[in-house]
Amino acid sequence: MSSAFSTIALIGKYKSPEIAESLITLAEFLKSRGIAVLVEEGTAALVGADGFTVASYRAIGEQADLAIVLGGDGSMLTAARQLAETGVPLVGVNQGRLGFMTDLAQNSMLDGMADLLDGSFQSEERFLLEAEVLRGSERVFQTLALNDVVVNKGELGRMIEFAVSIDREFIYNQRSDGIIVATPTGSTAYALSANGPILHPAVPGIALVPLCPHALSNRPITVSDTSHIEIVVHPPHSARVHADGQARFELASGDHVRVARSNRSIRFLHPLGYSYFAMLREKLHWSETPRPY
Repeated sequence: MSSAFSTIALIGKYKSPEIAESLITLAEFLKSRGIAVLVEEGTAALVGADGFTVASYRAIGEQADLAIVLGGDGSMLTAARQLAETGVPLVGVNQGRLGFMTDLAQNSMLDGMADLLDGSFQSEERFLLEAEVLRGSERVFQTLALNDVVVNKGELGRMIEFAVSIDREFIYNQRSDGIIVATPTGSTAYALSANGPILHPAVPGIALVPLCPHALSNRPITVSDTSHIEIVVHPPHSARVHADGQARFELASGDHVRVARSNRSIRFLHPLGYSYFAMLREKLHWSETPRPY
């Protein structure tokens, strides 16, 4: 049987040499199935890639039909942000902790890969956020986020104050440690720890979750994914903006942080039978087994 993919890229967890055995095992398996294998250049520098082509993210975007990420959710976030403009789908092999986005267990990796190569998978689109920082009329920072965009107090030991507007309508002034703007994908990440809502990936919404607000009436809200969100830092405070906990930028008083749904998306491939709710039951320990009605 011919494979659904001809060229597959392997991307490993950042600075984690312990993935070497799994990565080489997977590379050899794919090679035995007639698949051309690319190893991301940072991964190759860490674990080696003897006999396999080393490739940058740009080359992966141009050549690969699929990218397999060996790591945890942080590794998936990095790959998603790097490949968002290319349309290359992602599959995750969980070598992290929780692994909300990494479906395949390490001990059943090859069985899962065999099914995937035979075309047994289901596809799911996840949208990203686009964030920019305006200082006066100048754009001084721009980035993408799959999970969330966070404005927080950075290294300050006190609360910050900022204004939030949605579609140019003033919503509130808030005094807090910051605010999380989360996609449905990111609703089970930092936003969940801050008592934000869990959004099913099919929900066309964006969650705004305050971080330790001074006024307890400041509660999480969910707005349409067509909304344009603006956060303005009040003087005399400075702050920091983060994207997926990876990209960051130091904010000055008066900076405008604008966040909206990006026109880019990322595609995840799941094993057949994948269930978002089953994943939540497992990761959040909601129950041991579902009971029949």
